[in-house]
Amino acid sequence: MISEFRIQVPDADLDDLRARLQRVRWSRQLPGDGWERGVPVEYLQRVAERWAAYDWRLWEARLNEYPQYTTEIDGQTIHFLQVRSPEADALPLVLTHGWPGSVAEFLEVLGPLTDPAAYGGDPRDAFQVVAPSVPGHGFSLQLQDGWNHGRIARAWAELMRRLGYERYGAQGGDTGSVVSPLLGQLDPDHVVGVHINGGLAFPPVEPGDVQTEVERERLAAAERLRAVGTGYADLQGTRPQTVSYGLSDSPVGQLAWILEKFWEWTDPERALPEDAVDLDHLLTDVSIYWFTNTSATSANLYYENRRAADDIRPSVPTGIAVFPTDPAIRRVLDRRHHIVHWSEFTRGGHFAALEAPDLLVDDIRAFFRLVR
Repeated sequence: MISEFRIQVPDADLDDLRARLQRVRWSRQLPGDGWERGVPVEYLQRVAERWAAYDWRLWEARLNEYPQYTTEIDGQTIHFLQVRSPEADALPLVLTHGWPGSVAEFLEVLGPLTDPAAYGGDPRDAFQVVAPSVPGHGFSLQLQDGWNHGRIARAWAELMRRLGYERYGAQGGDTGSVVSPLLGQLDPDHVVGVHINGGLAFPPVEPGDVQTEVERERLAAAERLRAVGTGYADLQGTRPQTVSYGLSDSPVGQLAWILEKFWEWTDPERALPEDAVDLDHLLTDVSIYWFTNTSATSANLYYENRRAADDIRPSVPTGIAVFPTDPAIRRVLDRRHHIVHWSEFTRGGHFAALEAPDLLVDDIRAFFRLVR
């Protein structure tokens, strides 16, 4: 059964958030400290002040402009947007977000993907978009047991079957950069192609893989990320419940936990998160985590994936869009994907749908022209 859904955060939850933001006990900070030890107190205070004045109802209404539904798959409630195209032959496309993302990431790309003619594009590039909330994230609640990447891919295959789509594409970044290829591997008779961006995982590098200066820089960046940028993943992958208490009880704790990733993973040419992403859009993402109380359930995905490694093998035609901060080397990824389309960009970052929606949309269109 598929049921209609609307986001309706109670007024009491909005009042509670504002009250909590008024009585924060701020942590101490070493004089002159920057971002190296984490989010600076002065910066976080400024963003928290903005959050206290931010209009959730405006963004809630914007999300509710798109048809939303829930269904149960494998014992789990799955929430999803289903945005239909005016073009009769539009290709169905399932979009998968990651952590610390949500379906709100896709607000800037839904229109251009489903109705390209209205945005100056070719109507032949149209998609019927399905954007599910990853189990344990957003409104895909409550988790009854563990979900890893492979189980999510199986659920997406069932969701697309249930919606009546015989042929469809898959696209995603972060978690979606793993789930989407697994979906193609699992359901190759129906998935015509996979497009990914924003992959943080770096497969083992073999002698001869790294040949250019750009590739050496990417490898060095990946090694720096492993050294100083993966503490969040170690905590969420080993003790997701323990780390969740501070995030569930303190909105500023949840804000800082997510804000740091936007600072670290967005376009390196942008000094602050709001230089790369509209600050209210970022706060909408944080608000979804806060109002749904999903710090523990979303972190659980890291725990499950640590216990069950993904075995991605070349399957359906794949397109890869490489944005700044993506540690992507083609010779390495060729071993895991059947790559037929490869693009590299100098603008944007890990959250491409938010940072460079125009580039991402154009690249998705270009890839799927090859496989429609």
